[in-house]
Amino acid sequence: MSPSTGAALRLLAATVDAKAVAEIGTGTGVSGIHLLHGMRPDGVLTTVDPEPEHQQFARQAFRACGFASNRARFIPGRALDVLPRLADAGYDLVFCDGDRLEYMEYLAESLRLLRPGGLVVFEGVFANGRTVDSGPQPTEVIRIRELLRTVRESQDLLPSLLPVGDGLLCAVKR
Repeated sequence: MSPSTGAALRLLAATVDAKAVAEIGTGTGVSGIHLLHGMRPDGVLTTVDPEPEHQQFARQAFRACGFASNRARFIPGRALDVLPRLADAGYDLVFCDGDRLEYMEYLAESLRLLRPGGLVVFEGVFANGRTVDSGPQPTEVIRIRELLRTVRESQDLLPSLLPVGDGLLCAVKR
């Protein structure tokens, strides 16, 4: 994750005064650290990843940054299996950095999870410049284009595309 993407995540979390954030794709914890820095001091990050070893790295990284263990809830598993178990309208921000082929499904779950005024953020929507290239594209790029179109046309969302890192698609739930 680029420093500019991390700074944007901190800002976005602070902007919505985030107390509850759901993260799809724990990775090694870099995005989670940025989100936690932007969240309220009593905020809790719920992070989902199919790889338990990723979550172990992230847990160590959070601790090394001085975050108390109760600031993060780690749930191992596929996002589409875990997200339906999370509370309706219980989140201020949902950050999606998982399987790009599942971004449309993450959007549907995010709309359910977010409170009104909450924010959904998708990472990597430029797909290294491929979303604007003409010609045949891999399924991942086709799915990202579908996501961009759906978010842009939705009456329930107020979207913006931030040109940081590999692109952040942000949308406020009306």
